[in-house]
Amino acid sequence: MTGEVIAFFVLAIVAIMGGMLLLHLSNVVHMVVALVFTFLAIAGIFITLSAEFVAAVQVLIYSGAVTIIMLFGIMLTRHDDVSEKKQIKSSTLLAAGGVGAFFLLMFFAINGMSVSEPATNLHVDNTKRIGELLYTNYLIPFELISVLLLAALIGAIILAKRDDKQEEKP
Repeated sequence: MTGEVIAFFVLAIVAIMGGMLLLHLSNVVHMVVALVFTFLAIAGIFITLSAEFVAAVQVLIYSGAVTIIMLFGIMLTRHDDVSEKKQIKSSTLLAAGGVGAFFLLMFFAINGMSVSEPATNLHVDNTKRIGELLYTNYLIPFELISVLLLAALIGAIILAKRDDKQEEKP
């Protein structure tokens, strides 16, 4: 086992544990922190796969912007911090068994695969290649996505204004 494989497994375990904590914690702020750990671990996995640009986008967009938006949403809304005792149900045990079976199936399937010689020049100038492809072959879809995001932003503003007017009437 190389150091890269060990790093991949450690980051994968951190990502899985962050996701499990996200599902099982009761405090909303703690859930966001667990989500940040998951996002950062996934960015680390992208680095082990020589996708530095995608890792940087993962950290900037998800770990930064989305998490900040979620924290603002939590802080600006009213929520009752009522913690309930969680009991282990039979469906939880069945789900854990299914996850374990899926893990074993994937482990043996991947372990039994034969992989040819890896391409050694995939990670060379990958950010430059992404930029060239984005602004040559995929320029029209890139611009259409920006128009779609602008329309979604305008729609969100209109919906927020309607909610404010409805709350002021009574």
